[in-house]
Amino acid sequence: MKTIITALAFSLVTCTTALAQAWPSKPVTIVVPFPPGGSTDMVGRAISTKLSATLGQSFLVDNKAGATGTIGATQVKRSAPDGTTLLVTSLGPLVIAPHLIKGMQYDAMKDFDLITVAVQAPNVLVVPANSPHRSVADVIAYEKKNPGKMTFASSGNGSSDHLTAELFWQETGTTGLHVPYKGGAPAITDLLGGQVDASFQNVNAVVQNIKAGKFRALAVTGDKRSPVLPDVPTLAETGVKNVDVYSWQAVVAPKGLPADVRSKLHASIVAALNDPAVKQQFTDIGLEVVANTPEQFAAFQAKEFARWKKVIEAGKITIE
Repeated sequence: MKTIITALAFSLVTCTTALAQAWPSKPVTIVVPFPPGGSTDMVGRAISTKLSATLGQSFLVDNKAGATGTIGATQVKRSAPDGTTLLVTSLGPLVIAPHLIKGMQYDAMKDFDLITVAVQAPNVLVVPANSPHRSVADVIAYEKKNPGKMTFASSGNGSSDHLTAELFWQETGTTGLHVPYKGGAPAITDLLGGQVDASFQNVNAVVQNIKAGKFRALAVTGDKRSPVLPDVPTLAETGVKNVDVYSWQAVVAPKGLPADVRSKLHASIVAALNDPAVKQQFTDIGLEVVANTPEQFAAFQAKEFARWKKVIEAGKITIE
């Protein structure tokens, strides 16, 4: 009997190892929980193209938009943890939505295997080129004289650009008027047209409009200046502290990946992100490659989760 049990155990270990070594033995789906064309979709497609070429298997992007990214995240949470379904997402579903949406179908801190934070980029405070506000000091002075009147566009309630504005108001003791849109594109369009006064947009989304003179950039939210906007100060340089904010995209998988699959997946994605052509594609528009370890990702997620919880609670923010 003991011999039979030992043989079965050895067989299971052998089969598990073989499966792990064979990954990817069939096409892999990369779920992007937002519509095509945005930053997260771009990151997902760049990774999928490189992984398909290097691993000899199809990596296919599947856009599953809705409910601020939580529909796609829920689908991945419910998928088999075998390395054939991945999620490339922004910070929203992992550290913001859990504080805003009741009855979510996943636990962002427990239901995923974290692979890596792929890229990050600061937000940038922009105003139309003809705006009377020429500095952060101008904005703060105006808001203190006219509380709740200066309009700030965002890509939606609970988005990174929305919460950056809320954090800015909390740290400067000012108030503005949040104007949510259904996505970044319409927010940028109305900002260009002067229908709204300002916005904390992702650098990569507006850098071309800044360089073309259509927007005036007042400050970036990073802890250092952006390489694509070297003449634009950080908020800290303008005197506004504690508003170091980065928007970021990351890769996660359903909880329970075999260790060998997880290791190979992480190594392959890090290699893809650091490929010179891919890296240049990102850095040209202001995205910084992070490519950290799962352990570093876990510590970062915990910090971001707690931070945005505090901002949301302090601002009494809802997504209604």
